[in-house]
Amino acid sequence: MQNQSCTVNGRRFILQALLGKGKGGYSYLASDGEKSYVLKQIHHEPCDYYQFGDKMQAELHDYRQLRALGIRMPELIDADLEHERILKEYIRGETIFQLVLQDKFRPEYLEQMQAMCRLLYPANLNIDYFPTNFVVQDDLLYYVDYECNSYIPQWNFENWGVQYWSKTPAFLQYAQSTAGKK
Repeated sequence: MQNQSCTVNGRRFILQALLGKGKGGYSYLASDGEKSYVLKQIHHEPCDYYQFGDKMQAELHDYRQLRALGIRMPELIDADLEHERILKEYIRGETIFQLVLQDKFRPEYLEQMQAMCRLLYPANLNIDYFPTNFVVQDDLLYYVDYECNSYIPQWNFENWGVQYWSKTPAFLQYAQSTAGKK
């Protein structure tokens, strides 16, 4: 889809690069000729470990919920319900995954993640703690996904997410499985 054009509520964008594919959609670096954005195209591909309802409404609901808690994340700029597209602020930087891989991870990123958890857990929420969902811009950690779920201790940061925030066997296995892809 690179260099193709795409619209969000009639506004045209050029897709410049695939940033990633998640359970719910494909995220692209997009431009209107003046500014960069992230354009997420919802997909309906099956996911054997996750059940979805209305993905667009879930994204919008989760965004509002996380924003109200004060989770640092990209601003939702527009939502095209008909074409199932979301336009987000582009957070320029490297993901926690890239930083761990390059041995550039710093302790303050973990401290910022723990601060997010102190907002999430009392609200009975977990987010997707996988390190590709977090970007560091100007030394600040941003959660660039909007997904959140009811809190279950098994899936909190300390019991699940943290295993991918350093070069653990789980992290290295994932890194090896994705090497050369993209």
